[in-house]
Amino acid sequence: MSNVSYAMEGVDFLLSPQAVRHSAEQILELTQKGQTHFNYHPEKMNGVVNYVLQVIRENYPELDIPFHSRWGHFKAGHVDRASWLRKRIQHLDPMEQARIKLDLVIPSVLLDAGAGNIWSFKEESTGKIFQRSEGLGIASYYLFIIGYLSDDLDEPLQATDLGLRTLSREALCKIFQVSSRNPLVGVEGRLQLLHNLGKAVSEKKDIFPLGRPGSMVDYLDAKYGKTVTGPQLLRAVLDGLGDIWPGRMQMNGVNLGDTWKYPKISGGMASFHKLSQWMTYSLMEPLMEAGFKLTDIDQLTGLAEYRNGGLLLDLGLITLKDPSMAEEIHTPDSEIVIEWRGLTVSLLDRIGQAVQRELKKDSTEFPLAKVLEGGTWWAGRKAAKDKRADGSPPLRIQSDGTVF
Repeated sequence: MSNVSYAMEGVDFLLSPQAVRHSAEQILELTQKGQTHFNYHPEKMNGVVNYVLQVIRENYPELDIPFHSRWGHFKAGHVDRASWLRKRIQHLDPMEQARIKLDLVIPSVLLDAGAGNIWSFKEESTGKIFQRSEGLGIASYYLFIIGYLSDDLDEPLQATDLGLRTLSREALCKIFQVSSRNPLVGVEGRLQLLHNLGKAVSEKKDIFPLGRPGSMVDYLDAKYGKTVTGPQLLRAVLDGLGDIWPGRMQMNGVNLGDTWKYPKISGGMASFHKLSQWMTYSLMEPLMEAGFKLTDIDQLTGLAEYRNGGLLLDLGLITLKDPSMAEEIHTPDSEIVIEWRGLTVSLLDRIGQAVQRELKKDSTEFPLAKVLEGGTWWAGRKAAKDKRADGSPPLRIQSDGTVF
């Protein structure tokens, strides 16, 4: 076997949910041996599971939980903005409806990295003010429906390669209401991601045949028909969007996305694919509405981000060996952040399985994507708010708008 095919086998593995779990489990093992920045306290697991179950029952008493995805943020403030869009496009065929929904949600997910503790968005039509993920989601919704992502004034409800590549900083700041008094973390990083998305869409005609992010549905239909697995959908996202991430590691010319050097584990690399899996979860609802059947969703992992990770720290399931590190600012490539993210993935699996057992559900009918949406993400936010008035995460992260 040639070195190239060995390299491609390595790429295939690193771009899979198995790689995420593989590195996460090794980080948990290292922690249990006392070889990371954290201590693990398994005796606290039952308390965390009960906390998550309580949040699930408060949020979804009937357990009618959608997948953890961007679509939930479009309903913030009890306003279903997505239903307005569905009404606007209901006369179109199902595939075009799916393209439009993906044209909205793909850029929206890319704009979803942490907003910081100050920024907020005031919605004119409701007068309501939103922060963090909900604010970013609603602002990106208006960026799309007003037509800022389309290069055709007659077709505002689409994102095109040219529209994305020519979006100006002024337009983004205007829609997101950015000012010196309302600063948004990582504006340049967000804008660059959208420009890079436009470039990827224009260059990867196999995955985006119509020059729109949403035409990934045509690629999926041509390659798999109407039945797609969770890992296949994730791989399509990574293949289509991998090149947009700035300055990340590559193997055999392939951008490895949310993968980081971490020499303590076999292979020396830890993969998380947080935004890509969040994207994958966010594509599922539109695809199912277009007639696709999705299987093996439970093979995807929990999301290694600060709400889920914060839950573990705030409830004491993991603790810092050196508490003073909570006062420092850490970069995404630092050991402590990689370890925190790895522990988040491995322990979310255990929390998810315990929640499924308590609710007497199996992983097919109640996959981790529902545990995240029903419980752990919201529980992480609730725990943060109980601990800190501004609801900030327990570890301070230097975000460039492309990871968290």
